[in-house]
Amino acid sequence: MKIDLSDMIDTPQTDGMRRFRDAGEAVAYLQTLYDSAASFLTERFQSTLLGEVPGARCRAFYPEIRITTTSYAQIDTRLSFGHTTEPGTYSTTVTRPDLFRDYLTQQIDLLIQNHGVDILIGPSQTPMPVHFATQRTPRLTIDQGKALSFALRDVFDVPDLTTTDDDIVNGTSQKNPDGSGHLAPFTAQRIDYSLARLSHYTATDPEHFQNHILFTNYQFYVDEFEAYARTMLASGDSGYTSFVATGNTEITTADGELAAPLKLPQMPAYHLKKPNGSGITLVNIGVGPSNAKTATDHIAVLRPHAWLMVGHCAGLRNSQSLGDYVLAHAYLREDHVLDDDLPVWVPIPALAEIQIALEEAVAEITQLEGYELKRIMRTGTVATIDNRNWELRDHSGPVQRLSQSRAIALDMESATIAANGYRFRVPYGTLLCVSDKPLHGELKLPGMATAFYNTQVQSHLKIGINAMERLSEMPLERIHSRKLRSFNETAFL
Repeated sequence: MKIDLSDMIDTPQTDGMRRFRDAGEAVAYLQTLYDSAASFLTERFQSTLLGEVPGARCRAFYPEIRITTTSYAQIDTRLSFGHTTEPGTYSTTVTRPDLFRDYLTQQIDLLIQNHGVDILIGPSQTPMPVHFATQRTPRLTIDQGKALSFALRDVFDVPDLTTTDDDIVNGTSQKNPDGSGHLAPFTAQRIDYSLARLSHYTATDPEHFQNHILFTNYQFYVDEFEAYARTMLASGDSGYTSFVATGNTEITTADGELAAPLKLPQMPAYHLKKPNGSGITLVNIGVGPSNAKTATDHIAVLRPHAWLMVGHCAGLRNSQSLGDYVLAHAYLREDHVLDDDLPVWVPIPALAEIQIALEEAVAEITQLEGYELKRIMRTGTVATIDNRNWELRDHSGPVQRLSQSRAIALDMESATIAANGYRFRVPYGTLLCVSDKPLHGELKLPGMATAFYNTQVQSHLKIGINAMERLSEMPLERIHSRKLRSFNETAFL
């Protein structure tokens, strides 16, 4: 059935735009506006599923934050965020204030402190898609075999992929339609899109993700992570409060039972939680740059404080041994999945805070220091490629490029994760473990592989966790390096 509701709009009533000088009150009003819009759309959609034909187009709007400054802020020059780059009006749409409460409170509070002006909160002009409004209502299910009697988009707003993009973080965006500048790196609809994808790919809800993300490319690390989590929960004084596995199964004691999922998702995630999201999340992204990009594209909207790659690599130097560590301080990018978003000529710098945390973690776990640490760890360029079996082709070209770049290790994920960290302004790092040496004829054989995994995975994971715990103790202003910020940045982190 075709219905024309173009001149009739059913929308929730709000108090409109309000001014705030208190960040907590501002976020509370954001929550009120969001809940009103999402509840309105959910209720109207539920009615249509029961056969009620809408008498008007159902439309609700995301809330927005807006600020106008007339002078340059006098700020602490060490701070890389929390202020606009020049006078003007800036705005951003907001979704899920419940999920981003701490983040929004901090960012708004910094704006008020640095600029000394009111923050305006009210409904935006961006419609909220019904798909995103209803995704927090698990009881709302739709029979795939039962079609609605009308086209969904005739009555409700649906996701608009023509405006759901990364133009802001890529530095290619124009101003908002109303002439205001961008206040945050992601729009509400872009965030909602990624939150839905995260649930799909990782089989855990976004609420469980912690601020410190470890990526790995082997299931062995997941087993060790669960064992470590149970040890921490048993200790009583670790600060960790629970462990969440795939399927949102959560335990708070060391002997808690985790329900085995019927099938693993594409990139299963596991969360060792602390208050305020200060714990650690481990994501098994599998092998390949495509998965690495997909995972980081979506996790980035959660604004994590850091992410690290802890996986296996091919050692490229004869002086390396199986089980040695590689601390990346540069990347050779031949993964190709980010070429359209971040040209290969853009340098991906090493971040001092991350490098120091990783090196200190290796020293603590291995009990080696200074010059002795060089026996088992090298710092250098990591090359990332998109062809796992590059050795089976004429590899004179690749080997020459590897030599010219001074690469010491080769994998399929690290440069992608680092480059997306750079693109999304998320501090990043890489610590790999040498699992084979193809250029020197040392390929993993069954017995050798078993011995390697038994001896190295546990210590490697502990190093990654140790580094993350060090980073979690740093002030946020210190870990978010100015290296990651461009000339004309958004005020929000």
